[in-house]
Amino acid sequence: MRVLLIGANSQLGRCILDRVPAEWSVISTTSKDLDITDSIQISHMIERHKPETIINTAAYTAVDNAESAEAQAFLVNAVGVKNIALACETANIRLVHISTDYVFDGTAVQPYQTTDTPNPLSVYGRSKLAGELLALAHCSQSQIIRTSWLYSEYGRNFVKTMIRLAEEGKNEIQVVNDQIGCPTYAGNLAQVIIELVHQPINDRLLHYTDSDIMSWYEFAKDIFAYCEHQSLSYCQVKPVASIEYPTPVKRPAYSVLQSSIVLAQPLKLDYVIDKL
Repeated sequence: MRVLLIGANSQLGRCILDRVPAEWSVISTTSKDLDITDSIQISHMIERHKPETIINTAAYTAVDNAESAEAQAFLVNAVGVKNIALACETANIRLVHISTDYVFDGTAVQPYQTTDTPNPLSVYGRSKLAGELLALAHCSQSQIIRTSWLYSEYGRNFVKTMIRLAEEGKNEIQVVNDQIGCPTYAGNLAQVIIELVHQPINDRLLHYTDSDIMSWYEFAKDIFAYCEHQSLSYCQVKPVASIEYPTPVKRPAYSVLQSSIVLAQPLKLDYVIDKL
């Protein structure tokens, strides 16, 4: 199977590359190789490599910055996705596109289903929702996977930030305790995507997260509990309210997604920490 992976330098992109099946031939691209806001570049890439499936992990993910860079966020997260979707439809290619829990407003009291109505609070969330709708409208073989709170051994993420602070000698850190979600290892999502590509398209909108529901504070506690057990650097963690850390974006207070997919043997937090 020939697969075009867009956004190969992302956490998820790198985790996919680590798990590529032997029968796949992967063309991996970064923003330096392929500008998804340029429809001509996308068409040329498809004509040259003739992929059977495109996995798009590329996105504008600077959530706070998006509030003052709305045009750029929508250019990448909406227009770019539309360009990919249109090219896939023309060439009869399957598209797997990654979205986010930020399409919801966080006012729910139980996990969000794929049938629940989105109501994003931020420019980032609105741009990602627009990308979902455009992918579904313009590519009949498109599938959307929403996920949340990704972390991995790659890139910038919460787990790596916590460990860096501990290694820098921080004795105590404050972490918000009133935002609830599901931390998700990007490697597990990568495995889900790989398995999905080998199956017929049934549902076009899916959710995948790891199973643990917790606050950022509880996640930090889990990280440092493991570090302490392994005699690694760790910090004491103090819970605080989000209001004590104002940001340009109001984040969903509750963004738990009800997973559509069950992974047989998901990897856990200790796997990632051991790789850092």
